[in-house]
Amino acid sequence: MGRVTERRRVLRIRDGAVSERPDTLVAEEPMEIRLNGRPLAITMRTPGDDFALAAGFLVSEGALGAADELRNIVYCAGATEDGSNTYNVVDVSTAPGVVLPDITLERNVYTTSSCGLCGKASLDAVRTKGRWPVDDGPEPLRLTPELLAELPERLRASQRVFDRTGGLHAAALFSEDGELLDIREDVGRHNAVDKLVGRALQSGRLPLARTVLLVSGRASFELAQKAVMAGIPVLAAVSAPSSLAVDLAAETGLTLVGFLRGASMNVYAGEHRVALRAGVRRAAR
Repeated sequence: MGRVTERRRVLRIRDGAVSERPDTLVAEEPMEIRLNGRPLAITMRTPGDDFALAAGFLVSEGALGAADELRNIVYCAGATEDGSNTYNVVDVSTAPGVVLPDITLERNVYTTSSCGLCGKASLDAVRTKGRWPVDDGPEPLRLTPELLAELPERLRASQRVFDRTGGLHAAALFSEDGELLDIREDVGRHNAVDKLVGRALQSGRLPLARTVLLVSGRASFELAQKAVMAGIPVLAAVSAPSSLAVDLAAETGLTLVGFLRGASMNVYAGEHRVALRAGVRRAAR
């Protein structure tokens, strides 16, 4: 199978000194996702956790929501002249009786490493109805700003491939107590989230209630949708959210936190889950 990293020779210039040396780069390869033998999507990804990536993508599309709906996932022979396997084509088979949304087989999607929803015809097409409400159960989920502030450093400390390449996004899943439950890295931020969600599907852990999803970049509409589709109540990002991400969070009850850097953060929606200290007052605008 494809490697997570590759070595390339580079010309290194530092303070006027020139040298040649090998550099470690993030691997990026296309992966075609097929559903029950029919082509569905092509995504640019970092090889690894490919089956989880495919499963998570189908959760986001509303095609899967439980482990027993998944029959199996296999690599298909690649498009090489000798018919050898490139490990870049994955076929997902659903269990008998699973009813698929109409849109899943009506369109082919090409997704780049920066955009997970390119090719969608309209905003309405990506407002996929989730299987579960973004709900905390009988006891409301409450997170202190102090706990949220600790999460980026915990994510960063677990980014093993980023340390070698500096070129990967990461997505991490935390418990309401701040425990790191899972982390995935990929050249595409949406792929990293799909890998997290896919692993949860495969192990029968959906919906991911009472968890926090933290992403290393910005919070786009697609990432907010993936959180909602997985039943995740809190999405936090170290960078900015988009306006559509904020709109979706407000509509669905998702708590959306952006610019999470140290003790500073912006809460754009779902502020009822952020527990401020007693006596803390909001400054007048």
